[in-house]
Amino acid sequence: MKLQRSSLAGMSVVAVLACGTLARGQQSLPLEPPHEAGTSVTAVYEGWFQNPDGTYSLLVGYLNRNEKQEIDIAIGPNNKIEPGGPDRGQPTHFLTGRQWGMFAIKVPKDFGENKLTWTIVANNKPTSIPVWLNKDYEISPFIEAAVGNTPPVLKFEENGSSVQGPQGMNTKLTATVGAPLSLTTWLADDGKWTSNSGARPRNQSPIPVIVTWTKYRGPGPVTFDKVKPQVQKLESPDAKFPFHGKATATATFGQPGEYVLHVTINDYSGEGGGGGFQCCWTNGTVNVSVKP
Repeated sequence: MKLQRSSLAGMSVVAVLACGTLARGQQSLPLEPPHEAGTSVTAVYEGWFQNPDGTYSLLVGYLNRNEKQEIDIAIGPNNKIEPGGPDRGQPTHFLTGRQWGMFAIKVPKDFGENKLTWTIVANNKPTSIPVWLNKDYEISPFIEAAVGNTPPVLKFEENGSSVQGPQGMNTKLTATVGAPLSLTTWLADDGKWTSNSGARPRNQSPIPVIVTWTKYRGPGPVTFDKVKPQVQKLESPDAKFPFHGKATATATFGQPGEYVLHVTINDYSGEGGGGGFQCCWTNGTVNVSVKP
């Protein structure tokens, strides 16, 4: 049974509270108040959906309760998804606050009642979250049925392949330490929105998408000239997607190594699909090999 609109807004919070978020031998960390620094990071299970080939995707985000402390946690004992890990595509750089549906874990058709567990140890505070095919957590991230809203379209090349939805797509680039790397995205959107009331978003902009760049993995600092670059409106050749646009940002790397950058394209519904509807946004990642 798919979650209904009335229950979706609170679903992720319920997932945190009900899905075994207890650190071993400790109080339930989701009830812990936020701090500027020194506290925990907890995975959040958004829900699951079935793929066209019969496999399943488990959509996961996280909550960093540190209001000012971004944290890097390498893949390993302090940042692992098991079984089958420790690396299942999760971030190693944790932004502050609630980060919705950052990545999806693909599992086989016969996953059944199996479970995966994401363990994060931040500031010596361990948390563990199970993710599984709980029937109450089936979601629909590709269309919001009430109004037909769908995720924005993302392309890394003007005439290249495109994607919609949180599974995302990936491209690869190279860069040099200290030299700005240009990051361009081409975008399209249906101009619809998801909200509790069905009302139009306040102060609705003629640009229905917001592009956000963040560091996802990497050994050193990454500086973006614009975390949320301005989106330039282009002529639309497609009636299904009346809005087309383009956005460019730059990223500068502080030291050599292998990095992953994450881009999220939100539509009018905003972060988390309007507070937990699980539709409609699109993810992308860029692997960057940075030379000295």
